[in-house]
Amino acid sequence: MVLIGMLANAALQIWYIFPVILLTFVVRTPWFKGVLGEFSVNLILKKLPQNEYHLIKNVTLPTDDGTTQIDHIIVSKYGVFVVETKNMKGWIFGSSNQKQWTQKIYKYSTRFQNPIHQNYKHLKTLEELLNINITSLFSVVVFIGDSTFKTSMPANVTYASGCLPYIRSCSIERLSLKQVKEIISKIESGRLERGFSTNQAHRSHVKEIIKQKTDGKRCIKCGSVMMLREAKKGQHTGSKFWGCSSYPKCRTVEKFT
Repeated sequence: MVLIGMLANAALQIWYIFPVILLTFVVRTPWFKGVLGEFSVNLILKKLPQNEYHLIKNVTLPTDDGTTQIDHIIVSKYGVFVVETKNMKGWIFGSSNQKQWTQKIYKYSTRFQNPIHQNYKHLKTLEELLNINITSLFSVVVFIGDSTFKTSMPANVTYASGCLPYIRSCSIERLSLKQVKEIISKIESGRLERGFSTNQAHRSHVKEIIKQKTDGKRCIKCGSVMMLREAKKGQHTGSKFWGCSSYPKCRTVEKFT
C-alpha cells in the first residue's frame, strides 16, 4: 500500500509533463504554424476601418478541379484584396516569375511554390464567381515569422508591417456600394461550409495535386505538368481529363484513358 501511495503521489507530481510534451509537438507542426500565421494576419487586418473594409476569412471555394482555400478576403470600394499568408523563418529568395521560391535556414535550403502564383488561382476563382474585372482584384502575400527577403520583392509581397500600407495605397474607388454588398453576398453564399470535412477534402485535393506533379506527365505545348481533373459542368460532367497546370495561360487538355 505504501508503494502504491508513493507511485500515485509521483504520478500526480509529473502529470503536467505529458501535456507540455504534446503542446511542444503541436506548435512545431506546419498546421499550427499556418493557423498562427492566419490568426496574426487576421488581427492586423481588423485594424482597417470596418465601415470601409469588410473582412472574410478562411474561405474554401469549389473549382473545376476540386477546391481552393483563401486565407483572407477584404472587400471594399477600392477593390477586393485576396490575402495569402506564409508563416516562415530564415532567408527567402524569389522573384515574381519563378515557379518556386527558396527558403534557407543556415545550411539547409527548401523550395516552396511561388505564393504569387498560388494566389493567382484564388484571383481567377473569384473573378469567375463574382463576374467582375480582374483589375478590381488585388493579390497580397504576407510573410509572418522571423523571415528576411534576400531578393527584391514586389510591392504586394510584404512583411506583416507592410500589409496595411499596401492595401491603403490602393485608393482609387473601383466598386460602388451596391457592388460591394453583392460581392460579399456572392462570396458568403458560394463558399463551402466551414468545418473539418471541408478542410479534409481540400487537404486531400492538395495531396492529389502533389502526387500528380510527382508523376511527371507533361504538356505537349508548354512543357508544364499535366494534372488530372474532373469536368464539373457541361455534357461531360463527371468525366476525367488531363489539363495543363499553367491554365489559364495554357489551355491544353488531353483525354484520360
